[in-house]
Amino acid sequence: MQRLTAIVFAFLANSILCNAQFTETINSNRPGQSQGAFAVGTGVYQLEAGGFYGNNNHDLRGTDTDLYGANYMLRAGFLSDILELSIMGRYQFEETSILQGGQNRIYERSNFPFNTIGAKVLLYDPYKNGDNRREVNLKSWKANQKFDWRQLIPAVSLYGGANVTIQDDNPYRFEGENKYTPKVTLITQHNWGRWVWVMNLTAEKFTETYPSYQFIGTLTHAFNPKFAIFGEYQAIFGDLYADDLFRAGAAYLVTDYLQFDLAGLANVKDTPSRWQVQAGLSVRLNFHKDIRTNNELSREGKRNEFDF
Repeated sequence: MQRLTAIVFAFLANSILCNAQFTETINSNRPGQSQGAFAVGTGVYQLEAGGFYGNNNHDLRGTDTDLYGANYMLRAGFLSDILELSIMGRYQFEETSILQGGQNRIYERSNFPFNTIGAKVLLYDPYKNGDNRREVNLKSWKANQKFDWRQLIPAVSLYGGANVTIQDDNPYRFEGENKYTPKVTLITQHNWGRWVWVMNLTAEKFTETYPSYQFIGTLTHAFNPKFAIFGEYQAIFGDLYADDLFRAGAAYLVTDYLQFDLAGLANVKDTPSRWQVQAGLSVRLNFHKDIRTNNELSREGKRNEFDF
């Protein structure tokens, strides 16, 4: 425990040298399951929530499960633009049909599969002050067309949190599992113009009998400032459950502070075979100290354009 604490404090000490990129437009993790590297910014409070409906069909067990519920995430900037506090969770209802004694029997369960309280800190930002951008070579067209290897350097963040399951009768809590279990995620993010590539490496419940490890890779493409699509791959490794999940969907920016999204999920195995559809929104309250109106930014841009 002391070693882990020392590592965490070392990361935090290093991170104060970084500067985050605060944006005027909402920065949402939806509709994918990965977390981006950047925090929302101080004075920013954000809700990301949505509902889902799906089915799990397990061939070996002979079960057919319909499920629906809601996901939520509350995010807030804290102390610095590189630090974010968050609460995320899911409430789920399941109705499982299984053939027993020559007839179908129905079993139901509902509760929170998880509620996680945590913090994310930006450790390294290659986009700070445009440091990773190659300067234009006015003397060589060929030099400007070469691949810039600095674009492969990602922004890096670390997330740490605790899964909280207070209720003793929660059906999603395994027997003998503690009420508080750890979750740690290493996050990388590449911004390539209209393309964004995010990776999450997660270790969860590694203090328990049945730990879980995950990899998520999310590729997003913005067609314009309002509309974007994404594709996502998630690999889950564990003794209780392992799977390969694929997601795809789209998001539409209604205003700078409001986003709607739609997505679907599928896998390729039959123990169980899974599909889901979901829809949701992201809403932001912005009290960032540097916030300025579009008119002010426009006037400033004009001043800078003609300021000799």
